[in-house]
Amino acid sequence: MRFMILLKADKTTEAGALPDEKILTAMSRYNEELVKAGVMLAGEGLQPSSKGARVTFSGTKRTVTDGPFPDAKGLIAGFWMIKVKSKEEAIEWVKRCPNPLQGEAEIEIRQVFEAEDFGAEFTPELREAEERMRKQIGGKP
Repeated sequence: MRFMILLKADKTTEAGALPDEKILTAMSRYNEELVKAGVMLAGEGLQPSSKGARVTFSGTKRTVTDGPFPDAKGLIAGFWMIKVKSKEEAIEWVKRCPNPLQGEAEIEIRQVFEAEDFGAEFTPELREAEERMRKQIGGKP
C-alpha cells in the first residue's frame, strides 16, 4: 500500500522561512530511517504558494491564478510517499517524525489509489498503458 504523507503549511512556511539546522538534521535522520527500512519512495519540501499557481477547470475553460493563496492551513509545505503494509504502519512512521515546523504541525496521511481499486472501469488496455508509463518514468507500482 502506498501512502502520501502531507505536511500542512503554516504562516512560517508560507512566508518562505527555511527550517533551522536542528530541524534539518532531525528530518535528515528520519528520512534516512525511512530509506533504510525500504519504505520511502519520495519526499520533498515545497516552496511557498507565493511561488505557485492554480489552474481552475470549468468545462473546457482554464483559469490560472498566481499565488499566494489564502488559508495557509489548507496548503501543503512538503510530502513523503511511502510504501507500507497498512494504514496503521503509515501512522506509526508519521508518529516517529520529528516536528518539522517551529510550532504546531499537522501531517495528513492519504492512501494512494492502486490499479485494483478502479475495478472493471480500469480496462486491461488502460492497465497496460499505466504499467508502460510507470516503467518509462521509473516509478514503482
